[in-house]
This record gives sequence, structure tokens and C-alpha cells, in this order.
Amino acid sequence: MAASGWWCGLSLCAKPKQVASESVHGAQLALQRLTAARRCGGGGDAACVDVEAGKPCKCGEELHAEAAADGRVAAVEAVHHGKPTSSFAHSVINMVGMLIGLGQLSTPYALENGGWASVFLLVGLGVMCAYTAHLIGKCLDDDPTSKTYQDIGERAFGGRGRVVASAFIYLEIFFALVSYTISLSDNLPLVFAGAAAHLHLPWVRLTATQLLTVAAVLVALPSLWLRDLSTISFLSFAGIVMSLLIFGTVVCAAAFGGVGLGGGYIPALRLERIPAVSGLYMFSYAGHIVFPNIHAAMKDPSAFTRVSVASFAVVTALYTALAFVGASMFGPSVSSQITLSMPPGLAVTRIALWATVLTPVTKYALEFAPFAIQLERHLPAAMSPRARTLVRGGVGSAALLLILALALSVPYFQYVLSLTGSLVSVAISIIFPCAFYLKIRWGRVSRPAVALNAAMIAAGVVLAVVGTASSATSLVQSIQKGHAA
Repeated sequence: MAASGWWCGLSLCAKPKQVASESVHGAQLALQRLTAARRCGGGGDAACVDVEAGKPCKCGEELHAEAAADGRVAAVEAVHHGKPTSSFAHSVINMVGMLIGLGQLSTPYALENGGWASVFLLVGLGVMCAYTAHLIGKCLDDDPTSKTYQDIGERAFGGRGRVVASAFIYLEIFFALVSYTISLSDNLPLVFAGAAAHLHLPWVRLTATQLLTVAAVLVALPSLWLRDLSTISFLSFAGIVMSLLIFGTVVCAAAFGGVGLGGGYIPALRLERIPAVSGLYMFSYAGHIVFPNIHAAMKDPSAFTRVSVASFAVVTALYTALAFVGASMFGPSVSSQITLSMPPGLAVTRIALWATVLTPVTKYALEFAPFAIQLERHLPAAMSPRARTLVRGGVGSAALLLILALALSVPYFQYVLSLTGSLVSVAISIIFPCAFYLKIRWGRVSRPAVALNAAMIAAGVVLAVVGTASSATSLVQSIQKGHAA
């Protein structure tokens, strides 16, 4: 997906026979460049594949007509030209990159709120999500024509299954964008502390923090007008780098920043806070919507289960380490985002803050890409490319400004993240995969496996209901307190 050799060495770029899309979760969506015109004119044996539908494409007007006629769109699509070439190691790197994201910022806060024993919940959810990733692989093996998460939903429950799966996917993307914007708003004043103290426009009824957030979103706004999808893919890689950089800076602050690990007393367990904490943990493991793409890109799809186990083992270990280090460093004073608690003045703190601020800027175009593809597919085939760009960019800009307004109105990062994890991520990562698997393979599943999946569905429903109720209540109370103040 990039021209540089070192990036290609990590198997994160387009290979001669394979183009694998990548995303960071909770949410990263990377899309292949549309090269239909070049391929159609090149002749030879090279097949042109429609990125959104995974079907042979046409040239010129025929391409647009087919795209407009087919309303199906995947959140991300792995596109193959010939035999897939992703090895086991490459697949693990891709899956880990997709999983590590915004959720890592809140793991220390979640551990402090839930108590030390809540780490078992963090690890347990990681095990459950690794198992449901395995189930997704089984569903894909059962039907080679299924290429996306929505395809699996349709195979299991027909058109309604596809509609429900798509609705939850787009809902997760929307909440993720709101969360990114809130994170941006929280961290910007620390990055531009001097400017924030003097920033004031008398004719605008916005605080300095809100003005900085508006400015940052306006800087990112032109990225929504991009039609060069390889550029959007580069933004995906930048997001992965930022996420790993945040983890490294927190560890460095603990080791060399003089903070120490004696931040204060944390109880063994706070049972009453577990529902909200479960939502924060679940958000960190959201990524199942793009697992079909990794499966499709593998040279040996039978190794997908081992890839899932290895990837979730790595991610769970990273989350657990970050949670313990952050909670031990700051104790009860730890913020909902670990970067907000890091001591000012340290170089690693500045790096962490910049990485946290730049992450949302790299995500907006990436997360909006599925909406843009869906939108363009429903536009008239006769519409000119310039008109399509205007519609795409205009709708994207309006959506982002709406998200900005919502984020500034509800600046409660931990509650929005917990609500997203409980309301959406639990369904996508636990409930749906188990239900899809049982429906597709019913009659071929052993009784113990049926019991296990039924139990996981029940556990997921409980986590979703109590977590959503808890986080929604906390969010409403915070909004009321904010208006009262």
C-alpha cells in the first residue's frame, strides 16, 4: 500500500499478487486504490477486481453502472490478484495492528475503577474474542463465497442478517469517530498549553479548548475529499505507528520518568463498577469486522485460528501490561486517558500527547471510507467524477461537523467509550459470531460446542445490557451536571 521498501518489508503494502487492507479497531479501515482503468487497458492475464464488491470490474461507464447497481459494500475488503501471499507472521502483524487503538488509552483507568481483580475480566474477554475470531474463520471456511462480515451475517440469517450486521458496523464507526474527537479535545490543550491560555475570540461563544478542537477538525476536513485510496491506506499505517508510540512512551515514563509505581491504593475489586469497566475493555478488542480480510489474504487460511490466538495473546499482554503500569503509576488519580496523567515537561509525555492528537487526524478519512463507498454506489451512474467528488466531500464534511458538535456537547470520553463497547462491540465481537456460527453449522456442531456458544451469547447479552445501562446512566448524569454547572 506504500512505495517505501521498509514498509513493504512489514507486508503492509501492496504485493504483486495481493493487496491486503488494514485497519486499527476499534475501528481502522484501509482501502485498496481503484485501478480499474489501468488494469482494463493493460491486457494480459491480470484480472481487475472491484474493491467494494470483490467482483471482476468493467471499464468506463460499464464499471460505474455495475457499481451503482450493486448496493453491497464491505467495511473493508481484501482484494486479491492471483494467489494470496500473507504468511503467518504477516497475518499476525496485520491483526495486531488492527486491534491496538484508542481503547488502550483507557485500560489503566478501567483497571483502577474495577480493581486489580478486573484484570481477569480483561484477559477473559481477550480469550472470548480470540475464540469468536476462530468462529469467523470457520464460517468463512464453510462458504468460500463469503468475503466480509456482512456476508457471514447474510449467510446465517439472510437479508436481515446483512442489514443488522451493517447497521452495527456503521454504528461502531460513528461512535469511534465521536470518541476520537473527544480524545482530540482532551489532549489538544496540553499540546498547545501556551496558545490555549491566550486563545479567545470575543465574537465566538467557544472556550479555548473548543476552538482548538474546531481548528484541528478543520485541518483534517480536506482528507475526507480524498479519492486516492492508497493515500487513505497510508493514514492507516500512520495510525498504527501512533498507537504503538503511545504504549512505548507510557512504559518509558514509568521506567525513566521518575514517576514510580506507587501511585496509591487500589482495591482488589469494585463489583459495582464492573459493568462500565467491561464496556471499556470490550472496546479495546473490537476488530472482528475486518478479520475476514485477513483470512482472505492468507496463503494458508487453515492457520487462521493460530493467527487469532497469537494476535490476541500479544494484544492482551500489551493491554494488561499498560493497565498495570498506568494504574500503578497514578493510582486513583489516573485519568480516563493515560496520556492526561503523564507528568508534564517530560519528552516522552510530549511525544505521547502528540501521538494521541495526531491519531484522530489520521482516522477521519479512514473511518469515513465505508460511508463514502456506500454513498458513491448509490449515486446515478451518469454523474460526472467531479460531481461525485463534491457529493462525497460535502456529505463527509457535514457528517464530520455533526460529529464535532456532538463531541463538544458530550465531552465524556470514558462514558462514550464504555457505551460503545457495551452497546456495539459486544454484539459485533461476541454475540454475532457465536450466533452466526451456530446458525450456519447447525447439525454439525457438537453438543458441548453448542452449550459453549450459547453460554457466550448469554454472557454477551448480559454484558451488553448491564454495561449499556451503566454507561448510559453515567453519561446522562454527567451531561446533567455539566448543564447545571
